Amino acid sequence: MKIPMKVDYGVRALVELALRYGDGHVQTATIASKQGIPEAYLDQLMTSLNKFGFVNSRRGPQGGHALAIDPKDIDLNMVMERLDSSNSPLDCLINPHDCVFSHTCAQQEVWKTVEASIRDVLSNITVADLAERQSSLAGQEALPL
Repeated sequence: MKIPMKVDYGVRALVELALRYGDGHVQTATIASKQGIPEAYLDQLMTSLNKFGFVNSRRGPQGGHALAIDPKDIDLNMVMERLDSSNSPLDCLINPHDCVFSHTCAQQEVWKTVEASIRDVLSNITVADLAERQSSLAGQEALPL
């Protein structure tokens, strides 16, 4: 299962906001720089994240983005479903009627199980978990050898 760039960047942006949760709004340029996301792409992505209720966005000199909900309440499956609802190991799992073999396909059940397992794992990982992990890893890098 390939995770689309939109989901990867979306999660990165949410993690950056989680690292600054409660500190006010963060400018797009800061998020882009810290997470290695092209700023023009991030502008579009933040519009989507705002539309889906993950962030509050504000324009102007004091503008930027902030999480609209606690990062502990945002799991990765939620983000994936909102940003890429069509993400599935096989197209036939999205539209089973489009496949002439759907009634006799021995693989379909296996791929449904794989997809359900992936979604289960993603449902148990929150943006807060990733922010904590990123902070931990950043701290390790700063330790002397």
